[in-house]
Formats: sequence, C-alpha cells, structure tokens
Amino acid sequence: MPKEKAVHDLEDLPGIGPTTATKLRAAGIDTLDKIAVASPHEIAEMTGISVEAAKKAVQIAQESTTIAFETGEQFYEKRKLIGKISTGSSDLNDLIGGGVETNGITETYGRFASGKTQLGFQLAVNVQLPKDKGGLGGNVLFIDTEGTFRPERIEQIAKAAGMDPKEVLANIAMVRVPTTEQQILTLERADSVIQEMNIKLIIIDSLTSLFRSEFIGRGALGERQQKLNQHIHRLQTLADKYGLAAYITNQVMDNPGIMFGDPTVPIGGNVIAHAATTRLYMRKSKEDKRIVRLVDSPNMPEGECVIKITPDGIKD
Repeated sequence: MPKEKAVHDLEDLPGIGPTTATKLRAAGIDTLDKIAVASPHEIAEMTGISVEAAKKAVQIAQESTTIAFETGEQFYEKRKLIGKISTGSSDLNDLIGGGVETNGITETYGRFASGKTQLGFQLAVNVQLPKDKGGLGGNVLFIDTEGTFRPERIEQIAKAAGMDPKEVLANIAMVRVPTTEQQILTLERADSVIQEMNIKLIIIDSLTSLFRSEFIGRGALGERQQKLNQHIHRLQTLADKYGLAAYITNQVMDNPGIMFGDPTVPIGGNVIAHAATTRLYMRKSKEDKRIVRLVDSPNMPEGECVIKITPDGIKD
C-alpha cells in the first residue's frame, strides 16, 4: 500500500491543484490552519471545486495541523532568552523591565516634540552594541513616514557612545514611505533585508501618520482599522519569526469627552492598544526633561520616570 504523501502546502491537499491554491491565497486562505477552520461550502464557492472535495480538503488539513502545547515552565525558559535594548536611561530601563524587548512591540505616543523619535534614534544606535553593553549586536530597519529620520542626530549619539558614526549609519536600512500602500508593502517584503542585514530592531516613525491622513471621516474608519490591524500583526509576526524588537511611535489627539485630567489619547484605538506589548506615554517637562509613563505592560506595574534628551542622547 503506497505511503500517504505528507501535507505541508495547500497544493498537497486532495482536490487542490495550483489554480485552486492560487484562488485560495488570493482570498487570504494561505495556510493549512486557515483551510482547517474554513467552511467547505465557502471554499467550494470561492474556487469552483465540489463541496465534497472541499470537505475532504478541510478534513485532511485538520488532520495535518497540530497545536503545540507547552508548560508555563517551558515558556519561562524561553522568556529568559528574550533580548533587551537599553534606552540610554537606567530609570527608563527599570520602568519597562530592563529595556526594549525582542519578540514584542513597544509603542510610544505623545504630542509633537515629546521625544518619541529621539528615543527611536537612541535605540537605533544602542541595538548595535554587544549584548553585554545593552545592545543585541544587530542592525536596524527604519521606516520613516513623516520625514523625521536625521543621520546627523544618529551620528551625534554614536560619537557620544564611542562608536564609529559611519559604521552605525551603514547598519541602518532606511525607507522613506509616502503612502500607506508602500508602508504596508515594506513590511510585507522585509524578510530578505532582515536576513541579509541581521536586523534586530524595526522602527516605524510614525505608525499611524499616513493612515490618519489617507483615511478621513467615519466612512473610512472601518477600512483604516482593518488595514492597520493587518499591518501591526505583520510586525508582530516578524518580531516572533526573527527574534527582533519593534519600536513604533504613535500620534495623539484630544478626547473632548475627558473633562478632568489629561485628555491626550493615542490614535488607532483598540487595534494598537491590544497589539502593542508595552505602551509608553511621553510628555514634555522643563527644558530637556521628559516624563515617561508606562501605560501598559504584561509584566511591569504602571509608573513614571523622568529622562533627559541631551546632545549626547537619552540620559537619566
């Protein structure tokens, strides 16, 4: 009796040829997991195959997919391997649990000139340091949506850290994106540059700016949130796949419904709130000081610290 063929791709399923697989992928059903939870009638309608053939494909997909359980102890051992990038401030590092973590998304929101981009520049330099110096010995993908990338500032911070500014800048892959389509596409096609350049940090400054300007009015809100949701989940997928850190900045608006306290709220609503692992709110204080508030973290309590933005970078 012939041995059954191993099922790895859509084309390995019975009744699913290259043409059918292409139709499924175009509809967003691009993995065995997605076939396993799809309706046979939906697949039949989408591809033109019979319902019976679709049922067989769904059944085989269910048999070929597994759920990998692990104990809390095993997961804790994995957590010990998480890398952390120093922010330049020991107080801020302590606030967020040792630094900006890999395998997660750190979001910073605040008003104009609150220091969000400056923290990004500092991380872009620090990630290149060896692990024992607060880095990850890796490079940076910097997606600039607002024209905020300044090589002169990177050079200044690198010199202060005793690093070669030319080398530091050469290790940053910078992409200036003018539209949401290009912003989304940059992440979709990021795998090759991540592998070729040993990228350990992705910075998007800012994540929401283009979405906010292109999708205007209540009628466009649903589509905006859907695209933003897919975009930020792609970022999380890359963080998990390559063990890298993601740092995003976010714009804010005033919520008129808040009568007492600070009315400043981040753009993006629950989509970003649920996707970001760590959320920081930065606001200006006197002179070069900034107040950083930890708004959300899965393992650290809420709190605040004060940092300084100096010519040499972020300091206590």
